[in-house]
Amino acid sequence: MHGHHPRTPEAERSRRWFMNKALLAGGAAALATMTGCSNGSSNTSSSPSGAPSGGMPSGGPGGAGGMGPGQTEVKYKDFTGLTTDGKVVDDLYAVHSTGVSTDKVVKAAQAFLDGLSAKERKSCTFDVDDDEWLAWSNVDGYQRKGVRMGDITDRKRELGFALLGAALSAKGLTQTRNIMKLNQFLGDYNGGNRDTLTEGAYFFTFMGTPSTSKPWGFQYEGHHVAINYFVLGDQVVMTPTFMGSEPTSATYEGEKITLFKPETKAGLALIRSLTSAQRAKVIDSKVSKSGTDMKAGAGSDNLKLAYQGLPGSELTSAQKDKLLDLVRVYVGYMGDGHAEVKMTEVEKHLDQTYFYWLGKTKDTSAFYYRVHSPVVLIEYDAQSPLAYGTKTGGGQPSGQPTGQMTGQPTGGMPSGGPGGGGGMGGPNGTPTQQHIHTIIRTPNGGDYGVDLLKLHLETDH
Repeated sequence: MHGHHPRTPEAERSRRWFMNKALLAGGAAALATMTGCSNGSSNTSSSPSGAPSGGMPSGGPGGAGGMGPGQTEVKYKDFTGLTTDGKVVDDLYAVHSTGVSTDKVVKAAQAFLDGLSAKERKSCTFDVDDDEWLAWSNVDGYQRKGVRMGDITDRKRELGFALLGAALSAKGLTQTRNIMKLNQFLGDYNGGNRDTLTEGAYFFTFMGTPSTSKPWGFQYEGHHVAINYFVLGDQVVMTPTFMGSEPTSATYEGEKITLFKPETKAGLALIRSLTSAQRAKVIDSKVSKSGTDMKAGAGSDNLKLAYQGLPGSELTSAQKDKLLDLVRVYVGYMGDGHAEVKMTEVEKHLDQTYFYWLGKTKDTSAFYYRVHSPVVLIEYDAQSPLAYGTKTGGGQPSGQPTGQMTGQPTGGMPSGGPGGGGGMGGPNGTPTQQHIHTIIRTPNGGDYGVDLLKLHLETDH
């Protein structure tokens, strides 16, 4: 035991439940409500970064893409996971050897923890079945627990990135770092936010103790990034993993960064490979693309989501290959060996894998798509702008923000604001490819390794 306990209902209400309601309100009212929540909260949990000092949360009214679709708070003990009808499909997962070592991840995690002070370590360690697993979000305007990257030394931060490097693929690490850089870019673009819109506002928490035999895991979380990484022996579950950005393309410290091109291209390649009859089943003609369409974002752990679209059983071999290519983009952000293990699992259920689409299918279209099977859920959602380009339509600001991880730019409200030329953010806004949210989950109790932990406890204890 690590001495941490589940949050009190009062603390949770101020931290997440209240924000769920605010996000559902939409538009400027939600932004105002969220600002009041994050700055005037009675939250009793501590955070190295403190509450945001100024400016509206850039997460904004994201609906399910922000804090979830208004789900009530789910505790770890009540977790069932994403299902189609509230009933978990049995016998999908098993405790077994994958043949892919987790030694490097274990050693990197232990090295990072050993490098922390006693106070820092205590702040970021929890029980393996703690509610903290489920207390993640992609918005920037709330207090997080754990060790904040911007508050530790360069050496400790290097050890943290080494852990991410051991757990993720090279593409996954680059993607994560670039999201962090564009988070700093957004803060500089909007006048600076010293607490949340920086490279340093990302947090590590650890559940259990790093081990090659006992269950444990870690969470890396901040604005537009949430990586949940569970380990049992040589098995790994890296879901839910949320990745997003606003903007998705900008120049930061002389480096041109463009995110989500593989996700965009792979989705378009699949939809364009379909016949007219197939596309009629995949593209929903009854629902228009809105400013936010994600269903399984933060706060949606026990979501019921029916299959929609076209099943893999109705695809040709070539089309199935494109579907697998699409899934591989998302799965491929975890380490290569474990990504192949996951892809084998996905392929076993390929005929039951549904593809669903909202919006147009041009290169520049803002669209939504979903891949959904018993063992994987993927969502891609081009959303309306909240804090970037709302006055200029997405143009580059003059000059190049310098954005240092430990820098302290002055606070300020986003200069574009939700009412600028780019349209109001949230469900009623006009979506663009300059604000994209993505998520990958393991349905039927697989997220956070919950099902594997249950099986482990049943068989080994």
